[in-house]
Amino acid sequence: MRHFSFALTLLVLIAPAVSGQDLKVPDGFKPLFDGKTTNGWHGMNPHQVTKLSDMEREAAIIKQQEEFKAHWSIENGELVNDGKGPYCSTDKAYGDYELLVDYKTVAKADSGIYLRGNPQVQIWDYTDNSKFGIGADRGSGGLWNNAKGAPGKDPSELADKAFGEWNSFRVVQVGARTSVWLNGKHVVDHAIMENYWDRSQPLARRGVIRLQTHGNEIRWRNIFIRDIGAEEANKILAESHTDGFEPIFNGKDFEGWQGAVDNYEVVDGAIRCKKGKGGNLFTNEEYGDFAVRVEFKLPPAGNNGLAIRYPGKGNPAYDGMTELQVLDSEHKKYANLDKLGRQYHGSAYGMIPATRGYLRKVGEWNFQEVTVKGSTVKVELNGSVILNGDVKKARALMDNRAHPGKDLKKGYFGFAGHNDPVEFRNISIRKL
Repeated sequence: MRHFSFALTLLVLIAPAVSGQDLKVPDGFKPLFDGKTTNGWHGMNPHQVTKLSDMEREAAIIKQQEEFKAHWSIENGELVNDGKGPYCSTDKAYGDYELLVDYKTVAKADSGIYLRGNPQVQIWDYTDNSKFGIGADRGSGGLWNNAKGAPGKDPSELADKAFGEWNSFRVVQVGARTSVWLNGKHVVDHAIMENYWDRSQPLARRGVIRLQTHGNEIRWRNIFIRDIGAEEANKILAESHTDGFEPIFNGKDFEGWQGAVDNYEVVDGAIRCKKGKGGNLFTNEEYGDFAVRVEFKLPPAGNNGLAIRYPGKGNPAYDGMTELQVLDSEHKKYANLDKLGRQYHGSAYGMIPATRGYLRKVGEWNFQEVTVKGSTVKVELNGSVILNGDVKKARALMDNRAHPGKDLKKGYFGFAGHNDPVEFRNISIRKL
């Protein structure tokens, strides 16, 4: 498909002579809408083009730019849609961010905000009883395209203002973890936003922001965004839903740990495998069902692993329930690993592949949470679930090699070093 720019002069909406108040940009944010033009935006309804051929898709997108101009306008510093036409989409894609948006709507309007190109933070006419059966009476702000009963599907309370008044959204997106405040009320708390386009996969790591609209007029203003870096993202993930988590590493020494302690060292509050060394470092205490949170940092081509229900001897990948890979998966050194992906980061080694592409850059700290219940294991990396499987149901084993430890009901938690100075810190466990 040929690439083309949406920043064409003929397609940019220009505001009339009357303009709104000067834009007041909050500290640390940048405006997505300047109050005067649609620079940085284009028209796109992805639902109309996803199943088209490349040639048909390109023609449809060009036509949508014409429709975009017909149905979107700028009045008094406000971006206005008449309830028809393609959605207003940013040209740029965004990863982790904080988003501020004000909107005002009328009866029968039905809208939303797509995050990373994914539908959507819902905006309702909360008085429309014809839609009470699908949640309109619960109000705006929920992740409406999540599965029925899933966290975040509905807002925790009705926070909409009356028609004619401006509403204010604050959205914090870290990985697939989504938090939403509507008019100052926290209506979605750190919920996973499901991937509408492919529910078997995590939410895309980056994507556009879209203002969806249909049904009736909606107005937008004060659209601001602030990028969230790795350090802040990890802090947000670590500080959410902390009940029951207890630290198991004191940041100073190996009190509470056993095994290959001579092959590891404590540096700046982190456990680091010594270069050229390895072996299994594991807790004194055994765990059955548990969740563990840990930050890790990989050097180039770094290789280690999380030992899950390790029996204290043997190879964690086979003699324990599993070893979850900790690996610089995209390094050229690992280009020819298992074709089914069962050796890449987050995978249950040799049994269940994890989704790739969610590691931070080498040298940055990653945040990972692992949940072990019965024979199931879930790996959430930087806010996105990259593995959710059952080792008991794993049939296609790499090299047809048996994993006798996969049925263990309890064991130690630890690290399986492979000669590289991989680092771990902020390690905490919650017994389930």
